[in-house]
Order: sequence, then C-alpha cells, then structure tokens
Amino acid sequence: MKTLYIMRHPQKSTSNVKEDNFDLKLSEHGIEQTHEMGERLRQMNIQPDLIVASPANRTRTTAEIMALELKYNKTIMYNEVLYQAFLNELIETITYTFDTVNELLLIGHNPSLTALVLTLVGHKDEVKPGSVLKIEFHTDSWINIAKENAHLIWLEEVN
Repeated sequence: MKTLYIMRHPQKSTSNVKEDNFDLKLSEHGIEQTHEMGERLRQMNIQPDLIVASPANRTRTTAEIMALELKYNKTIMYNEVLYQAFLNELIETITYTFDTVNELLLIGHNPSLTALVLTLVGHKDEVKPGSVLKIEFHTDSWINIAKENAHLIWLEEVN
C-alpha cells in the first residue's frame, strides 16, 4: 500500500504586485491555515516518509511549517518540476519515488494538482488553497500507481 497526501499551498500574499509569482509569500492567513492543517494532520497521526514540494516561496514555507507541525525531521525535497508542472510531470515525480517511501506528502500548485486528483480518482472539484487529500494506492510500488488502484480516502479543507 502506498499513500499520497496532496496539498495545495494556502492563501498567498497579494501585497506586492511587482513581485514575481515564484517569489510570492504566504499571507498571514495562509501561514495560520498551514499551522492549522499541520496540527490537524498531526492529530490524525500522519507521518510522511518524504515531503516533496515546489521550490516557490509559498510552497517552501508551507513545507517547512508542515514539517514542523508533523515533527518531520528529514530533508524536504524541493523539485523545480513541481512549479508550473504539467500533469505528466507530477505523475513522473510520484512514480520515481523510492519504494522505501510508503507515505508521500506532495505540496504544489493549481491547476496541476486539480488535474492530478481528477486523473487519479475522478474528483472534479478544484483543490482549494490549503487543502489536503489522502489517496491510497493498492500497490507496493510507486511505479504502478494508476486510476485502477487509487482510492480517495478523505479531503481536509481549511477555513
């Protein structure tokens, strides 16, 4: 069994319109949302073996807060492919994960995360900022993940 947690970064700051999209920070509310979600997942005993995130400022901050809240003391992997990723790039990132990883937390952006969830489990709603979805795959290898062995277990949203 492989478990994938998909998280979209929470609300971003819009204070500096001259800032490049890559450099946008989380808003204060987005930071609060991240702590709230991290605490919620910790209470559910979620302990990812690996956190992979886009290197954009807002997803880096999200990953760092989630690592803190989940007491994740390993290296966070930042993958440039996850910023403005195409669907096939997201799937490749997941399928190239070492099989010693059983629980993977992927932190990224829309619209690619919504496309990923639609493709894997048929969930048609937009992945909202700060949301986390848990998908289980009935396989022992990430290379074998597919719509046929994927099951959406839950969706958690922030306020």
